[in-house]
Amino acid sequence: MIHVKVKTKEARFNIPIPYALLNVVISVVFSKFIQKHADKWTKEHFKRKELNFTFPIIDKRLLKPIVMVLVDVKAADGTEVRVKL
Repeated sequence: MIHVKVKTKEARFNIPIPYALLNVVISVVFSKFIQKHADKWTKEHFKRKELNFTFPIIDKRLLKPIVMVLVDVKAADGTEVRVKL
């Protein structure tokens, strides 16, 4: 279970995200269909900006076993955000 925690002076949020939902999102976002179309969708923009970039094909099986802290941010006003697997 992923726990997304947001803490401010006024409120605290703890949002649990089940691994099943994470697996579905990873499967959709890193599917070959989406990756191929992302390259097509951004090609025109990259031409206008004169950028030479293609999206690498990422194997979703490599991403699923990763366990780490994705985001750990503390602002000067005391707001904290941590996304941890």
